[in-house]
Amino acid sequence: MPFINMKTAVPGPKAQELLKRKEQVVARGPSNTVLSFAEKGEGALLTDVDGNTYIDFAGAIGTLNVGHSPARVVQALKNQLDQYIHTCFNVMMYEPYVALAEELVRITPGDHAKKAFFANSGAEAVENAVKIARKYTGRKGIISFERGFHGRTLLAMSLTSKVKPYKYQFGPFAPETFRAGYPYYFRRPEGMTEDQLDQELLRELETFFLAEAPTDEIAAVIIEPVQGEGGFVVPSKAFMQGLKKICEKYGILFIADEIQTGFARTGTMFAIEQFGVVPDLMTLSKSLGAGLPISAVVGRSEIMDAPAPGEIGGTYGGSPLGCVAALEVIKIIENDGLVEKSQKIGKVLTERFKSLQAKYPQMGDVRGLGSMIAVEFVKDPLTKEPDKESVAKIVAVAQQKGLILLSAGLFSNCIRVLVPLVVTDEQLDEGLAVLEAAIYEVLGQPVNA
Repeated sequence: MPFINMKTAVPGPKAQELLKRKEQVVARGPSNTVLSFAEKGEGALLTDVDGNTYIDFAGAIGTLNVGHSPARVVQALKNQLDQYIHTCFNVMMYEPYVALAEELVRITPGDHAKKAFFANSGAEAVENAVKIARKYTGRKGIISFERGFHGRTLLAMSLTSKVKPYKYQFGPFAPETFRAGYPYYFRRPEGMTEDQLDQELLRELETFFLAEAPTDEIAAVIIEPVQGEGGFVVPSKAFMQGLKKICEKYGILFIADEIQTGFARTGTMFAIEQFGVVPDLMTLSKSLGAGLPISAVVGRSEIMDAPAPGEIGGTYGGSPLGCVAALEVIKIIENDGLVEKSQKIGKVLTERFKSLQAKYPQMGDVRGLGSMIAVEFVKDPLTKEPDKESVAKIVAVAQQKGLILLSAGLFSNCIRVLVPLVVTDEQLDEGLAVLEAAIYEVLGQPVNA
């Protein structure tokens, strides 16, 4: 029996009425992938106000690794609501904040002494990680990477590397932010090996310190172990280790942005574990809270303690509701084997996409770690000209067939999968069948059928 149940075209009648109301009172800035409104979510399924049930391959942009409305998180929230909703940790402290800090210190990489700090969103975690790094080092410069995404607030947007829709006409941007090259093996120069690209980018970084900013003015580099909005681009272990060595050489802090990659998404609790690198600081959010707004900065104790009392914080940072949700998320991941489940999902996704790629040369690259898998579409496999238009059509067709998808990439020509890790085998298979049907409808008869 199929899980998808599409009773109307999207948007349905009720959704159309809500869209009219939205257009009157909601700013147009927030984009909307699905032109409908949620009524119920459970596991990897979403049902809208018109009774359409979808399989969700977006997971609220990687926020729902433990699924929609997990029962244990819901119960923990209900229990917390009966006690108190909020006191502001800066006014009166509460135990869930401390308990969550203990858990994150336990599960993040490195056996050194660590401490944690909580905020509300991924962008806010990034901003605070930069504040902490600057305070500790006494330096101001921050290096981020091409195609990286770190948020939409001023400093986070300054670190982000995509003009539209994130930066266009929103300047001037925060000063003392710089950009370095991140390996993109699918689009490496002709005749260059992956190892040669790694070495060239690391050499360019050394040259940057001579040409643009001296090492003693650089506080930190911030890098996604797998680029999220950038199209699930994965660097090599050699590149990441080479970058860490450069940081250690010059006393530059290494910040791993695990906001999208964290909490089992890549087949390990955190993606950075797969590179043999221990970061000085980590930024966490998204799937940390199962949909509750919470984020964290975790790192070496001496670095985290650089700001004095009152120099970091916020009214809602580490709210009791977010903390108890996050504590349950960690239990679910560990007790239900979601790290192993992510590996299994990733294997299924990769095998299905590789099989399709053999039929459709427009599927130029299949890549990722664990269940964080993307396909990059091109108009021609030789020129690798990005095919943004086909991706937009595939996403739209899949939505009408009951599958929620997201695009990604600097050229918006990638389809990425961030399906909740609690998806059943049957749901995953049905979702992939819908995706294959959408690809067939848009791209036509397979070339290599």
